[in-house]
Amino acid sequence: MSVLQEIDRPRDIKSLTPAQLAALAQEIREEILRTISTLGGHLASSLGAVELCLALHYVFDAPDDQLVWDMGYQAFAHKLITGRRERFHTLKQFKGLSGFSHKDESPYDPFSSGHGGTVLSTALGLAMARDQVQGAHDVVAIIGDASLGEGMALEALNHIGHLKPNLLVILNDNRMSIAQPVGGLSRYLNRIITNPIYNRIRGEIEQLMERLPHGSRLIRLGKKVEESLKGLLVPGLVFEELGFRYVGPINGHSLPELIATLKNLRRLKGPILLHISTLKGKGYRFAEDDPERFHKTEPFDLKTGQPKSAPSLPVRLFGKPAAAPAETFTDAFSDELIRLGQTNSRLVAITAAMPEGTGVSEFAKHFPERCIDVGMAEQHALGLAAGLARGGARPIVAIYSTFLQRAYDQIMHELCLQELPVILAIDRASLVGEDGPTHHGVFDVAYLRVLPNLRVLSPKDPAELRLMLQWALQQDRPVALRYARGGIICGTPRPPVPIALGKAELLRDGKDLALVALGSLVYPALAVAEALGRSGVEAMVINARFVKPLDEEILKQAAATGAIVTLEEAQIAGGFGSAVSEALGALGVSALPHLRIGLPDAFVEHGKRSELLQLTHLDPQQLIQRVHQWYASVRPSASESLRVLTHPS
Repeated sequence: MSVLQEIDRPRDIKSLTPAQLAALAQEIREEILRTISTLGGHLASSLGAVELCLALHYVFDAPDDQLVWDMGYQAFAHKLITGRRERFHTLKQFKGLSGFSHKDESPYDPFSSGHGGTVLSTALGLAMARDQVQGAHDVVAIIGDASLGEGMALEALNHIGHLKPNLLVILNDNRMSIAQPVGGLSRYLNRIITNPIYNRIRGEIEQLMERLPHGSRLIRLGKKVEESLKGLLVPGLVFEELGFRYVGPINGHSLPELIATLKNLRRLKGPILLHISTLKGKGYRFAEDDPERFHKTEPFDLKTGQPKSAPSLPVRLFGKPAAAPAETFTDAFSDELIRLGQTNSRLVAITAAMPEGTGVSEFAKHFPERCIDVGMAEQHALGLAAGLARGGARPIVAIYSTFLQRAYDQIMHELCLQELPVILAIDRASLVGEDGPTHHGVFDVAYLRVLPNLRVLSPKDPAELRLMLQWALQQDRPVALRYARGGIICGTPRPPVPIALGKAELLRDGKDLALVALGSLVYPALAVAEALGRSGVEAMVINARFVKPLDEEILKQAAATGAIVTLEEAQIAGGFGSAVSEALGALGVSALPHLRIGLPDAFVEHGKRSELLQLTHLDPQQLIQRVHQWYASVRPSASESLRVLTHPS
């Protein structure tokens, strides 16, 4: 009988024998592999954290005890034993389970978490709130070695060490970036140090010594001897100096060792850092051999580890599938970056732990000395870029829109205020799909357009992105290029035309209505215009290109039609449509009928990008219907001619 099928909540595992726990760990790995090989998604990190998850729930009593996971994609085992087993096959699917921790999904998830490095701060807050009401429950924060270098995490470490609350921090080190290989001596020392008898005797000896002459000096000397010994043999002195009791590294795949250590640590007071060593991809040979590839993967064959071939599923337009894009925006950026690097020796590419996703990894193969991965440190990435630019280099910072948010002050202070020629290549500036609300890149238009000295552009297709990147390298101020995940949504790419500062592109002339579209919604706007044209309404289509500065001359042409629709795959509040409204007001035509189409003032859930475009009414078919209905309402004389298209039989 399956052990996993009998686990409906964490307390069900507390009565399992060691053999049953080991069997459960194996079944959990098999379930994760079956699911991710079918659906795709994050894999290697969760495979490496199975025993840790089981040990935590075996020792602690969640949700009364609060277990807080940094970057919830390492916690799939946690999902499986906290009442979500029956829905695990819906992982990251539309209306299914989140691929991260999610506060609305389970009482066992204190937070919705998708950005690394946040857990130490939130866990400290939980511990302080507990202490204010004199609570007795435990708070445990689980953080990975990559997240530990994030600025927020380091700030929290410093604060925890200062306040010294009862808080257990578990450092899940799956790359050996800090620890030496796990050994018997390290296990032996930590077994002694965490043993309750050892700690009781230590406390009694200290009390006795305080009564002796010069007792305080003897105690300090004894602690120095202990610290020196640990510093020689245990790689955790830096945490001890910060105010933590450091334990580790221990084998993160040994359930008996994890359970015994956690039981001992639970009895101790103050901040404790338990350092465990795990293997990313544990239990699946292909993921162990290539953890970077299997960090996040497309569906794959379990037997071979090779990607499954799947037919393309493009968005349908008027019942016919649009042609699959020849290349994605990321592909175009990656290729153009290499081409520009061949002729410009000052060009430097910077990324924050996302070389593969942003396309920078190919540049690194050609120019390793000019490619810098700063790790999960977006603020540092922009500060570094500012220094490079001031020194004469031409830095291009490739970063996801959702992670650029973490460095907003640096965009303002280090780039815009200094007027430095740094290029922000903002990938995934759109709905991103299965990673959901923590990763949708839909806020950057609003938060970037208010900054002085910054030029913000958004290409309609990959070919135009290439031109924009070339143009940006010729500028003497910071430039932000924001582009969507994947390729164009629908339509046939048009030949690009040169970029000029603040100049939009007129794609279609018309006298009745102007459609002013940004980035990924330019081709859907053309589809809307074609549909309107069949009903006798001549619609102008403008590819805005620039969010800032706007093309005021072409907006005057648009205003002359008497009605304007703005379209953007971004948050409508404060976004591109708002910028156009402000510009129209400055031009004295603020009373003009203006429909702003964009994303609602809400966090959008997870699902395939095509599903989310339909959910938010931004797919081509719904755009056509929305513009038809709106235009009929502001131009009643056009109602009858539009009726057939708006309400097809």
